[in-house]
Amino acid sequence: MNKPGNIAAGYRPCGEGSGIYESRSEKQPLLEKMSDFFSTRVDGYDEHMLNEVEGCREGYIKMAELIPEGTESILDLGCGTGLELDAIFRKLPDVSVTGIDLTRAMLDKLREKYPDKNIRLICGDFFNVHLGENMFDAAISFQAMHHFTHAEKVRLYAKIDKALKPSGVYIECDYMVTEQSAEDELFAESERLRREINAPEGEYYHFDTPCTVENQAKMLKEAGFSSAGMVWRMGNTTIIIAQKQPEPDGF
Repeated sequence: MNKPGNIAAGYRPCGEGSGIYESRSEKQPLLEKMSDFFSTRVDGYDEHMLNEVEGCREGYIKMAELIPEGTESILDLGCGTGLELDAIFRKLPDVSVTGIDLTRAMLDKLREKYPDKNIRLICGDFFNVHLGENMFDAAISFQAMHHFTHAEKVRLYAKIDKALKPSGVYIECDYMVTEQSAEDELFAESERLRREINAPEGEYYHFDTPCTVENQAKMLKEAGFSSAGMVWRMGNTTIIIAQKQPEPDGF
């Protein structure tokens, strides 16, 4: 197990599996700005996620299976190169997708893959992008949320809840841990590294800070979803579904 002083970007504690990305060289900074991190890795991203991160290949397929039949519009947060869309488009070839990601290079690759699909892409920070209200049948995110604090997630989940149509669903597939001690260790290390480089408040750096499955469900309910719970897990790749509260009768 790495000692705290040697934790690399993407580090996972002993017993929690390998990281989404491990530091390739000790000369690399332990913290890289989020958009820079993914821009420099875009060419090998798909191969890495499909072949080196346990559960991702299967998770892409499972996520598509969980999207309700009849879904016409999907919000994809942190869409990256669109790996999760392969299986979704096989199931729902005419679905409309709005994808948001910080990294232009990722979005360019996504657009190359699906030139004929009904896709609207937004290069921006999904915490700040206006998502609208009652706009989407479903919202998804895949390995995108394990870099943010509880407070940041609750604010974002509340926006997602508002953006969904009544009885809409949010499906999150992400790196989650089972022990509170693992979550606490990584959040503490992230804070230490941010202090070390005097990272400005609100600026995003790549460092894995996964939450427990239990905490993820609690945050989603706190944000306004009527229910939230784990439905699938392979290794640490975990899928949670949250259900928007349906409108009362008569509305």
